[in-house]
Amino acid sequence: MSTARKEILARIAAATGPAAMPAEVDAAYAALPRGYRRAHHDPARTDIVALFAERAADYRAIVERVQPADLGGAVARVLAGVSRFVVPAGLPPAWLAELPAGAAERIVRDEPVLSARDLDKIFGVVTGCAAAIAETGTIILDHGAGQGRRALTLVPDFHLVVVLADQVAADIAGALARLDPARPHTFISGPSATSDIELIRVEGVHGPRNLHVLVAG
Repeated sequence: MSTARKEILARIAAATGPAAMPAEVDAAYAALPRGYRRAHHDPARTDIVALFAERAADYRAIVERVQPADLGGAVARVLAGVSRFVVPAGLPPAWLAELPAGAAERIVRDEPVLSARDLDKIFGVVTGCAAAIAETGTIILDHGAGQGRRALTLVPDFHLVVVLADQVAADIAGALARLDPARPHTFISGPSATSDIELIRVEGVHGPRNLHVLVAG
């Protein structure tokens, strides 16, 4: 170590005092008061599914609540006007069971993996999700079965996502507790939009301009 560096480090040590031992740091951190509220909504007293639908709609998403038995029909209705759409591996077949005859020609599979050029030619995607947050109206993908890789939900202009009622957590902490931290996660709060330039809202910059949510249950 050079003389100048030693001198600088010595001055820093003299100014800051003796360094705390790791055990002392851990103990001080553990002793910090944590009286903050971890949840704002009690599922026993709040219809958190209705709250999620309301908050998601506030972000300009189209949100519909349907009965589980009607989910296949709702998916078919929403996708009726979508020319071509990606269906990721693992999507429950029952969700697509009521698509009309001939709709198979509009379905695109990501097997083999679609190139960016090919994906850019596809209008929509239909997926499930890993969890949802009622407080913020946020949908969380962990890109597992029925959700596909991240590009599938960022490049197409239209995203239909199915949220099951039991996937909705009241607050952020509750949703995070359901997730595997080792997996990649995408948080979706409404259609992609930004107001970076002169506070003018521009949609479709970072992802789909159109988000349609079917809440089943």
